[in-house]
Amino acid sequence: MHRRRRPLVLAVCAGVTVAALAASMTSAFAATIFTDTFSDGDASGWSKSGGTWAVDGAGVFQQSNAGSELARQFAGDTGWTDYAVQARVRPGSFGSSSALVGLAARSTSSTRMYRLALLGSGRAELQAVNGSSVTAIGSAPLGVTTGTWYTLRVEVNGSTIRGFVNGAQIASGSNSLAGAGRIGLVTAYASGGFDDVVVDSSGGGTPTTPPATSTPPTTSSPTAPPPSGWPTPTSSQKVDATIPVSGTFDGGLRRYYGIGDGGQSESQDPMFELAAGATLRNVIIGTPAGDGVHCEGDCTLVNVWWEDVGEDAATFRGGTTYTVDGGGARSASDKVFQHNGPGTVHIRNFQVENAGKLYRACGNCSTSYQRHVVIDNVVVRDTDTIAGINTNWGDTARFSRVTIVGDPDRETSICVKYKGVPKGSEPTKIGEGADGVNCLYSPSDIAYR
Repeated sequence: MHRRRRPLVLAVCAGVTVAALAASMTSAFAATIFTDTFSDGDASGWSKSGGTWAVDGAGVFQQSNAGSELARQFAGDTGWTDYAVQARVRPGSFGSSSALVGLAARSTSSTRMYRLALLGSGRAELQAVNGSSVTAIGSAPLGVTTGTWYTLRVEVNGSTIRGFVNGAQIASGSNSLAGAGRIGLVTAYASGGFDDVVVDSSGGGTPTTPPATSTPPTTSSPTAPPPSGWPTPTSSQKVDATIPVSGTFDGGLRRYYGIGDGGQSESQDPMFELAAGATLRNVIIGTPAGDGVHCEGDCTLVNVWWEDVGEDAATFRGGTTYTVDGGGARSASDKVFQHNGPGTVHIRNFQVENAGKLYRACGNCSTSYQRHVVIDNVVVRDTDTIAGINTNWGDTARFSRVTIVGDPDRETSICVKYKGVPKGSEPTKIGEGADGVNCLYSPSDIAYR
């Protein structure tokens, strides 16, 4: 992993104070204003309150005293208002079911804050903490285990407080305990490790500077022969409301249809909504299909077919790793796969016909991330663009074994580069084609027939 440490007052002209930076967090543009990966071996910039803290040889900020009632480290500015804080958190041990390891936002003192806690009971709970008074804003059973890394994120915007674990929202509510405050790393009768802390002003827009650059993902090894024909449905089922999926849903190649009006309206419900870690397989989505499939966290789509894409075939909203393996999509006037969350989308053994774009990294979402796509063993027909990415945010697209059918003039764009913009504006096209940095492919990766 590429690691860096960014000081609190980052990319700010001389004479601009931390207070001015804090005020800027309520502006219309999101920006990454604080990061710490602890790769320099120290925790300067953090202030301790209880516990035994040290950065280990792997660059993880550890709190090792599981007997400490309250161990906390704080950073940032007391004037920060609307922002999101994210960190990777690994519970080491829990002394009881109520022991916790967590992440804090809007901390006004060592005992007053919003806290997203991983509990010894296995649950995740978003809390408003005021001294000994702890109010649960919401919670979810996760089966939290020690020794496992979890990505926690707390978003505070006005009185709205939201908590996410591994990209999936676990709680949201309104609370007026604190309107501003610092970030914090916390444990109570537990030990744990913390890494990759990021603060951004995600309540208002998209980053004005690119996120940290990471190594572009590589193409996976071949797992299946080239895609062939479209399947015949075993039966059809009309759907009147979104089908939630947790775990694995195997449709047995049944056709599901009936959500929405078949158009491009942004307000349509999805046919399937996948919880973090869910798998959808052997499904044919007919028309109308609404907004297709929503992935709220990491997800896997295996042998899923869209006969007539409505708004989008699938939208990747949270999580870090999303896999589309097998299947195909037809008739997408705009795009097939919409990537709104962070991380990498893997599209392999897939076919697309009559589409605007196979993949688009969101260029004007309320929060933007560095996004990646890996496209392998895909057959493309009558499609304008295979992938669209935002190079100013460090997005990458990697291609291998792509076959374009029926395009003798080679009009299909392989990789189109855009300049990402704040929400409410439209991204601008700034180029296309392989460049060895963002659009990654060679002539041998693309075949025409």
